[in-house]
Amino acid sequence: MMHSLEQFLISTTSSPLAQMLIVILATFILEDAATVLTAIQVKLHTLNTLEALLALYIGIVLGDVGLYGLGFLAARWPQARRWVQTPERDAQRQWLTGKLFKVVFISRFIPGTRLPLYTACGFFNAGLRTFTLATIAATLIWTTALFVLSLKIGSFILSHLGAWRWAGILGFVVVIILMGRLAARMQKQGQ
Repeated sequence: MMHSLEQFLISTTSSPLAQMLIVILATFILEDAATVLTAIQVKLHTLNTLEALLALYIGIVLGDVGLYGLGFLAARWPQARRWVQTPERDAQRQWLTGKLFKVVFISRFIPGTRLPLYTACGFFNAGLRTFTLATIAATLIWTTALFVLSLKIGSFILSHLGAWRWAGILGFVVVIILMGRLAARMQKQGQ
């Protein structure tokens, strides 16, 4: 199976646009795993660094704006509005709008916060422009850092594990995902 994945990646080398589209779509599934695997593609010379980072940035920001959009649409659904009908609703909206850039920016670095926060931003219509700028800024930092780390670790795995390199890459992806889940769980227990 891993050999066929490598063959598929190699077969798409003639179409960087197709590879970029695959990366964009992969970010909708698991951003961090997509980042790691995209760095591996760069190490395999099937995608260049600029195309890889651009696809990651586009996919992640589109996904974030999509979550905002889901919250915005939910606010137009009467049943969803009833769930959040509290006297403090306007105060919550004002607070979120006032601290929007900072809150959205910081949430990129805290596992488990993006889904509820980004949909809440849309639900309260907290400011799409500020939201988008914050997610772009945070994505540029976080994704670039994870990408560079993945390039370094991926290079080691590809050059030292031989036939076991795909198992090593899979293990690295699993570790990244589990670390995010563990950090989210630890944060939740600390509250």
